[in-house]
Amino acid sequence: MKEILYLEVPTPDSDQVIHWLQQEYQPEKGEKVLTAAGFRLRLTPLNSVETIRIGNQTTSKFETSDELSVFIWTLQRTTYLKVFRWGERSLPHEKSVVRHLTQAIRTHFPEKYPSPPQIDLSKQTIFEALAAAYPQTVKYFQKMPNGEYDLTRVYWWEQRWREGVKNPQQPRQVIFREKEKTPYSLPSYDLIYVGGALGIIHAAVMARLGYRVLLIERLPFGRMNREWNISRSEFQSLIDLGLFTLAEFDRVIAREYVDGFHKFFDANNPPQAKARVLHTPTVLNVAIDSDKLLKLCGEKLRECGGEIWEETEFLRADIRAHEVTIQAKHLPSQSEKQVTGRLLIDAMGTASPIAWQLNGGRAFDSVCPTVGAVISGGFEPGVWDSQFGDVLNSHGDISRGRQLIWELFPGEGNDLTFYLFHYHQVHPENPGSLLEMYEDFFTIVPEYRRCDVDELVWSKPTFGYIPGHFSVNDRDRHVAFDRLMAIGDAASLQSPLVFTGFGSLVRNLTRMTHLLDTALKHDLLKAKQLDRIRAYQSNVAVTWLFSKGMMVPTGKSLPPQQVNAMLNTFFDVLAVQPPDIAEAFIKDRVTWLRFNQMAIIAAWKNPMLLLWIWEMAGAKDLIRWLGSYFNFGFNALLSWIFAGWLPGVLHQVQPWLEPRFPALWLWLLSQAYAITYGMGKPQAMLKPRFSARRLVSELSESHPDPSATTRESQVTS
Repeated sequence: MKEILYLEVPTPDSDQVIHWLQQEYQPEKGEKVLTAAGFRLRLTPLNSVETIRIGNQTTSKFETSDELSVFIWTLQRTTYLKVFRWGERSLPHEKSVVRHLTQAIRTHFPEKYPSPPQIDLSKQTIFEALAAAYPQTVKYFQKMPNGEYDLTRVYWWEQRWREGVKNPQQPRQVIFREKEKTPYSLPSYDLIYVGGALGIIHAAVMARLGYRVLLIERLPFGRMNREWNISRSEFQSLIDLGLFTLAEFDRVIAREYVDGFHKFFDANNPPQAKARVLHTPTVLNVAIDSDKLLKLCGEKLRECGGEIWEETEFLRADIRAHEVTIQAKHLPSQSEKQVTGRLLIDAMGTASPIAWQLNGGRAFDSVCPTVGAVISGGFEPGVWDSQFGDVLNSHGDISRGRQLIWELFPGEGNDLTFYLFHYHQVHPENPGSLLEMYEDFFTIVPEYRRCDVDELVWSKPTFGYIPGHFSVNDRDRHVAFDRLMAIGDAASLQSPLVFTGFGSLVRNLTRMTHLLDTALKHDLLKAKQLDRIRAYQSNVAVTWLFSKGMMVPTGKSLPPQQVNAMLNTFFDVLAVQPPDIAEAFIKDRVTWLRFNQMAIIAAWKNPMLLLWIWEMAGAKDLIRWLGSYFNFGFNALLSWIFAGWLPGVLHQVQPWLEPRFPALWLWLLSQAYAITYGMGKPQAMLKPRFSARRLVSELSESHPDPSATTRESQVTS
């Protein structure tokens, strides 16, 4: 038998596909013979073969014909179809028959991108409103402790995301420039953070350095809709900065396991696109109890004099020459509040209206719609060993225009944290749906890990939109305005592979803290100065083509196995490399030479890779990527020339240079971080000297505030 066609029929209703194939579809050639899963197509009449007797042996009489076998099956809540021929040689009219069937399927079963229904929660519960469209999602959210509240958040998050994607040219204005007020008064805070997940980590560090910090959080503080994983070496930056002790870090670890696996489905891949399991024992192998981490950061913030306004929604910010005024609303009381600060930090994540406004609607190029749950029990023994994690895994091919990928991380006790996500190109007609993903999740989790879904113990959901921006260089995205800057997911400066702002923030926290401390000390808070305080890495920017290859363009049908084939080609290259190379790549530490070496090996192993990338990325994005690649090469050259000595020289001249030429010092410091941290070589940067003070602008010096004391703090990292 020879496979001559493999495609996806993008619908979960396999009965409808069977009915159409057997009762409605009329092939242009041949005779249909119905089977349980499709039909056989006879292209020629039956041929009779006579009985032949040779000695004592007699052959049986049989009939043959030139036939094609057409059948379907279901997986991942979608339908797949294959066509086989009975024999190796091509049959008459075979190509035209296959082409006719493909066109008919594409016409009758087009790609669909459903939207959630519009609902009115004053008239019905969220469960009643969504039961018809998402029955499995409603069923299992009802089994979660705060299911109604959390499902409402999922719906709200998707609606807000969709609105931003569908109206990219009309972002809601929330940042306003105002004339200076008179008389001038000292701002209430040095730093105001909006967003309490990643924001609280950064806020706690800055509060420890002596700055007056306020954090505004829309939700009850300490609630997270996803878990975090990291490695000990990466988390060390928080210990080095003095935010945590080693004992405190151990307390927020939910589980530390011995190995993590990467494996993509390859049953339908050509031989050169199959792969071994990639082992990464020191990548994302520490599961963080996010609730404990946030609570501890909150305690440390308050110990240093900081404040938290929870259940308070950001409304707008008015920027003046020497301060920023924030308007907010306390949601339980619906009362409006106003506060002033020297600098506003946007940590609101993917749906940040500030990020949308700063970038004219083009806040992100791609996104990972991510859903999942923490499951506390209900699995049969042997389903999973809690000493291991699944870092990246797929158990099927493209499903309804998405390559679904799983993550599984053991947590505290018997907890297992599951994620299901896909890499997605942002498109107004297809923004990406959390609710559709949840319906997939609850339906197909038994395919991924053997279980009875009704027996599982659901602790809480995990969900969100994780954005990505395809940067050509460090100047093509706005992350700052006068007296305003973005961090984390709001800045969308993440790894295109791991794709999370938590890892990017932690890996670059020393860099961000040192630069921000310098800017605040000298009141260098204009947009052009704050724009230098970012987590941009040239070695990360160049890998965006990797994530591009995992996105199925909206409205386009690809061979179902193509994304898995691309992933397996590259990950097999990583699997045969020394462990530290794979670790460096996934932790955003890959060098220019190593990147080129792996790219050449992958292209040599599977030359089709280049064609597939061309088909998925297109000429425009490939040309754009070349800009990233040449920028990476140029920065690699600068790093090779300067990284070995420039940080040391700056460390020596800092006491003389910084007080005399603060703006020049900030620029030089940012360049030193760009050729070290920005090239995946943080070890080349010397430990910074922090000397945080409660400084104010020159205007405030003539209006001294007796409460504005000075605290000195020396921290190394």
